[in-house]
Amino acid sequence: MPLLTTCIGAYPKPEFVKLPDWFTVEAGPDTADPTRFWVDAMKAMGPDAADIINKGVGEAISDQVTAGIDIPTDGEIIRENYIHYHCRHLNGFDFDGLTNKEVRGGTYAADLPTIRNTVSIDQPFLYKEWQAAQAHTDKPVKMTIPGPMTISDTNVDTFYNDPAKLGADIAVALNKDVLRLAEAGCKNIQIDEPLFARKPQQALDYGFENLERAFHNCPADVVRTVHMCCGYPDRLDHPNYPKADQNAYLHIADAVEQSSINAVSVEDAHRHNDLSLLEHFKSTTVIFGVVAIAKSRIEPVEEIRSRLQQALAHIDSTRLIAAPDCGLGLLDRNTAVAKLTNLSAAAKSV
Repeated sequence: MPLLTTCIGAYPKPEFVKLPDWFTVEAGPDTADPTRFWVDAMKAMGPDAADIINKGVGEAISDQVTAGIDIPTDGEIIRENYIHYHCRHLNGFDFDGLTNKEVRGGTYAADLPTIRNTVSIDQPFLYKEWQAAQAHTDKPVKMTIPGPMTISDTNVDTFYNDPAKLGADIAVALNKDVLRLAEAGCKNIQIDEPLFARKPQQALDYGFENLERAFHNCPADVVRTVHMCCGYPDRLDHPNYPKADQNAYLHIADAVEQSSINAVSVEDAHRHNDLSLLEHFKSTTVIFGVVAIAKSRIEPVEEIRSRLQQALAHIDSTRLIAAPDCGLGLLDRNTAVAKLTNLSAAAKSV
């Protein structure tokens, strides 16, 4: 059997979707600019906004499926970024009174939403977006959700002053969306926790416990996935951007294996791992990043195939899925399609 393929989350927004995006603002990913202007942009699209966004989701899914991706995502087309869009649906977040904060180990500072009260959710919402996305394809669409620890770090907390407690309340709110997605029929639910790579000790102290809360009572037929990249650069082709310590994967690999997580996504294309890392996963599936998401160079099929073959010396083929390192939002559409096409061709020829 050929290796399966998937994407991680973000896909380049079509030009006709007039929404701000943290991949395209001048300051680069992780800045607050799109968060500040997203509501106005949604209003500016007028009464046809939902149809425009749905058309954009359809284009993103069509590109992925045509390129050979087995488990596509909705491309996160409606989101200004993968974190704050979700926070808009939670109680306790102030998007008017932003607070400046250094984040991601001081790699940048931004004006971020402020947590001023108990975090909760009134009604799950992601299942409706999944249903609209799934209507575009027969392939199983994966839905992505920002994780408790990552949400905590990418906002400013003036209420809890306890990251473990804050993460627990966020997890309970996320769990309602997880269970509603599963009830609707979504079989691939991914929670993004890049902060696990940035802060591995905190991940072990309370991050995994809150991740389990977010997936609590998730049915056995749903693939519980966690994505742990080492961080977006601020622009395309900027190789010296300070990323998380790659050794963090080794620090938390055993905790992943001991958890209820079915699949873990790790990046390998930007910086190759010591492939003995894969041997820590005895039953967990590894979604293995084999094309870079912040380099315009298009990796040849043979290069991707070679790395996959090296990985297969350390893990069973039934538990290896080929993917990009992270979301594709920094790339233009043609480059994204070319990378995914070569990725799929390599995976199917191993």
